[in-house]
Amino acid sequence: MLDIKKYAPMGWNSWDCYGAGVTEEIVRENAEYMAEHLHKYGWDYIVVDIQWAGPEARTHEYIPFQDLTMDEYGRLLPAENRFPSAAGGKGFKELADYVHSLGLKFGIHIMRGIPRNAVHKNLPVYGTDYTARDIAEPNNICEWNPDMYGLNPKHEGARAYYDSIFALYASWGVDFIKLDDICREMPRLSDELELISNCLYSCGRDMVFSISPGPAVLEYSEFYKKTADMWRITDDFWDKWELLYAMFERAEKWSIHTGAGNWPDADMLPIGPVRQDYNKSDWTKFTEDEQITMMSLWSIFRSPLIIGGDMTGFDDFTMSLLTNENILRMHRNARHSHQVWRKSENGNEYILWTAANADGGSFAALFNAGDHEGEIIVNLSDIEIYSSDVIVTELWSGERLEIKMVDGDPAVSANTKPHGAIVLEIK
Repeated sequence: MLDIKKYAPMGWNSWDCYGAGVTEEIVRENAEYMAEHLHKYGWDYIVVDIQWAGPEARTHEYIPFQDLTMDEYGRLLPAENRFPSAAGGKGFKELADYVHSLGLKFGIHIMRGIPRNAVHKNLPVYGTDYTARDIAEPNNICEWNPDMYGLNPKHEGARAYYDSIFALYASWGVDFIKLDDICREMPRLSDELELISNCLYSCGRDMVFSISPGPAVLEYSEFYKKTADMWRITDDFWDKWELLYAMFERAEKWSIHTGAGNWPDADMLPIGPVRQDYNKSDWTKFTEDEQITMMSLWSIFRSPLIIGGDMTGFDDFTMSLLTNENILRMHRNARHSHQVWRKSENGNEYILWTAANADGGSFAALFNAGDHEGEIIVNLSDIEIYSSDVIVTELWSGERLEIKMVDGDPAVSANTKPHGAIVLEIK
């Protein structure tokens, strides 16, 4: 298992492929696939996304005001018709145990607050004399999902409620919490985020704490570092070139905050079979070159790598993205990553990133953000290398590149495809 204080988390999340309607059978199948094919490359988290407590959830569309499954204290439980092993109040314990038996880790998505149905029923708060109505703020509701009411973070009963849900999740064996409807709501919900963070980190079990959705507020970077392990720098990221193109600017702004247990999150990788609840034949709309660009940017930037597609349907190309040991080594070893330049040349836009290699030497990623194939010369002095006595290897192909002298400086030339990328290791 990778130490998330040193390395950004790597795993799978059910949202891109099954939305709110994922089932236990699907989760188990994907966990088995990861254990057999991807775990040896560092992939280890299996995360069940939103509305797992909803018996009627079927697609990416939320069903408003559905009767969520919960216990007598207003704590959500998995819907038993979708997660049969949860029968009898066992929650996710058996599913988490199965994921653990495969050598992997288990995570869940939660919304901030308390179920509105718990407030309407005025259920007691576990271990206190308070009720759900005492701690809820009915005018504090998520804009895009009406399942929950926010909590009054100054009420001691709110602390007790959050303590109780994290104690429950710890008893299930949860290793990863994705908390939604809070990341971009700074400073409005800063007190509630701090409360939730304190409750999670004091629950007695180590859990990765991920907060969504973005875009995160740049001015609150230090606050995110104090309260979470990873935070979304974008709204939901999908397989559209426009969104990938926009990620270069987001990554540039957040790059100085990456590392040492702080992971700005560029969101999931929508690769392979996605939106399976709508069409079983639906496949990522990204071209192969765009997928290489995405994986290259996420890796040199050191974003968490969270697979979005149904792994059981991956083809050889998709697997090659996720098992390229050179690229994954860059993801682990890149330090002080940043954009060097962004310029137009010969009708294309080119972007150069670099990073120090923790094992010695440097990494560089050259992106062609234009619509035409083109060759570009990269002076090694741009990444502060002034000697020609180095070895330059392209990490996707494994090929060694020839060093040329241009105006007295060492340089390499590279042919880049539209929306494509090449990644270099210089030693």
